[in-house]
Amino acid sequence: MLRPPPQLTVSEWAERHRMLGSRASAEPGPWRTSRTPYLKDVMDALSAVHPARRVVFMKGAQVGATESGNNWLGYIMHHVPAPALAVQPTVELAKRFSRQRIDPLLEETPALRERVAPARARDSGNTMLSKEFPGGILVLTGANSAVGLRSMTARFLFLDEVDAYPGDVAGEGDPIALAEARARTFGWRRKAFLVSTPTIAGRSRIEREYLASDQRRFFVPCTACGEMQWLRFERLLWEKGAPETARYHCTACDHPMQEHDKTAMLGAGEWRATAEGQDPHTIGFHISALYSPVGWLSWEQIARDWEAAQGKPEDIKTFKNTVLGETWQEQGEAPDWERLVERREDFAMGVVPTGALVLTAGVDVQDDRLECDVWGWAEGFSSWLVDHVVIQGSPRDREPWDELARLLARDWPRQGGGAMRIARLCVDTGGRDTAAVYGHLRRLRDPRIAPTKGIDGWNRAQPVQGPTPVDALVNGQKLRRSLKLWTVVRSAPDRLGDAFGTSAIQASDVLTVAIAVLPSVEADDTFTLGTDILTVLHAERDAAGIAWRVFCRR
Repeated sequence: MLRPPPQLTVSEWAERHRMLGSRASAEPGPWRTSRTPYLKDVMDALSAVHPARRVVFMKGAQVGATESGNNWLGYIMHHVPAPALAVQPTVELAKRFSRQRIDPLLEETPALRERVAPARARDSGNTMLSKEFPGGILVLTGANSAVGLRSMTARFLFLDEVDAYPGDVAGEGDPIALAEARARTFGWRRKAFLVSTPTIAGRSRIEREYLASDQRRFFVPCTACGEMQWLRFERLLWEKGAPETARYHCTACDHPMQEHDKTAMLGAGEWRATAEGQDPHTIGFHISALYSPVGWLSWEQIARDWEAAQGKPEDIKTFKNTVLGETWQEQGEAPDWERLVERREDFAMGVVPTGALVLTAGVDVQDDRLECDVWGWAEGFSSWLVDHVVIQGSPRDREPWDELARLLARDWPRQGGGAMRIARLCVDTGGRDTAAVYGHLRRLRDPRIAPTKGIDGWNRAQPVQGPTPVDALVNGQKLRRSLKLWTVVRSAPDRLGDAFGTSAIQASDVLTVAIAVLPSVEADDTFTLGTDILTVLHAERDAAGIAWRVFCRR
């Protein structure tokens, strides 16, 4: 008597079939859900038999979230074949994901190896960004590719690191909305998995999706009194300067639990909804690295990382995002004038401080002038406003641009002797005279000048993208010697507020933390903060650094 194959959940499929190799895992061998018990319900919600259509996973690092998504992709290819779309923040990251995650998944899991032919085989249907299998196909793309997001219909969507997606894709809208539109024809059978570490409160996509869900937390028991609780960082206590003393204290009886207690705690844990979701077909999970199993990220290391981050706002932000899986609350869009005055140090406008190692400049294009700020930079993003230059004249005329070009030949005297020149100058092209700006930059043809354009959104993976050719032939082919545009997303200037909120720590005249410093101008010279004009420093080693046009004096 013929019987249909058993309908497995994703966790059951992984237990039966998934193999982890040393190429992509620190713990090779058969998959064991008992190693990370909190992933079971997350994976099972992705199963074809589960009623959820959208599964949201807001998480910290070192919790195994990526492997749960890979298990789901393996489950699809082997057990529920259908078209699937996996989206990384960029196409380049999608290629890396294919090489480092998908290829090992296929090669090391026998059940998948026999269904997807090797890429080197002729007509195998297996390419870097496309994996064909009986009954379906897995396509990988980047959230920065509008073509990739609308190239196919898909029943299953794996949207990874959504907080690093651009805010808009080629003018076609939000990449999550574009991707989810590809699954609508599958009706109630569709499934989307949204995963990410969060970023900035109020801008974080994953936080927005999680708050709209039933907001599940993983509750674990106290090893002394049995009280069920979800782990909070404020209950991880240790003696100052001694992270090895870190213990988790029960919220009910204050019993200190040790690292080795984690295994029993996780094994007895359960997910509980803490809110009523707006959509009954969307469920959300949140977990931090406090739950990382024994042998991965320890409580001692978390305590050590927290102590090391003190006094460094950018490191504290990273800790909250990647360890606690929480958003960072910005303190405000701009520091008030009193705080700006406090940033002054004893160097004159037009003089490069001794700590500065390189000069960059950013140009704001106004209707009747060009405004240029020159900044000195040290290691760790510490910066000094060196000069502010206003060039009068319409940006449509030649003269202001010729004067701007002469700035690149100007020497700025350095404290202690010597002089420096601007290494990189970037021009904001996002105003009303974009065509005129492009024309003048083409005429100047100076490799130190780069056109930039600010775009909305938060992209932690690539806050600066490019360069992208802007000139094309009639047939649409890009010219090799075209003007090349850099785009800069919201995440780049957000470091600025942190820099103004940090106190200067100096050793031998070299600043050791990221701060922003003003010259000794008069206190009644008012400065205004502008975060839309950004400067990109493209180093000779082909690594992109970021600077910002910050102030215009008025």
